[in-house]
This record gives sequence, structure tokens and C-alpha cells, in this order.
Amino acid sequence: MALTKLKKRKRIKMRIRRKISGTQDRPRMTVFRSNKGMYVQLVDDLSGKTLAAASWLNLDGEKTAKANKTEQAKQVGKMIAEKSIGQGISKVIFDRNGYLYHGRVKALADAAREGGLKF
Repeated sequence: MALTKLKKRKRIKMRIRRKISGTQDRPRMTVFRSNKGMYVQLVDDLSGKTLAAASWLNLDGEKTAKANKTEQAKQVGKMIAEKSIGQGISKVIFDRNGYLYHGRVKALADAAREGGLKF
């Protein structure tokens, strides 16, 4: 039986989630990639709360209209870095959520690193 793309990603996601978990001091930075944009959250798994979140929907309208999806991902990465450093969080655990580490996911991670986050 062949697995669909979604089932493959879910399987990879569960394999990753068994190994990593976020805390208050070092939250899990989880990424969701839709066809239109990127979403990212800082999650404390011990208490089950989201500490910070950013998405392409929060970007300025003019910048978003002119930028391609990779550029939007970079802007979201910078935004989450600013929010987390504003809350006193500098170290995170990166959760690629079953997506391959290239393209938009890599652009978001690199921008977050440039913004001051340490993975």
C-alpha cells in the first residue's frame, strides 16, 4: 500500500516529536507550511501553551504583495526572532514538522538565526 504525501509527513512528524520537547526556558519552534504562506509558533510542551506566534498574515501589506513565498518566510523568521527576544527567549528547539529542511523552511530558520535565536 502506497502512502500519500500527507501520511508520509505525519509519520516523519511523529518520529521527530518523540525525540524533542519544548520547555519554558527552551521552547519548541514549530513550523507549518501551507500553499500560501508560513506559520511559526514557540510552544512550551510541559504546560501546553504557545509563548509566541508569527505568520505571513501579520506582515505589512506592501511588502507581502511584492515578495515571493521564500521572502515572506524570511520576514516571518525575523518577526518570530524579534518577538521571542522581546520575551527573553534566545534558545529554541527547531521542529521542522515533517517538512524537508530546504526552501521556505530553511529560509525561515536562517532568518530566525540572523535575528538572534540559537538552535
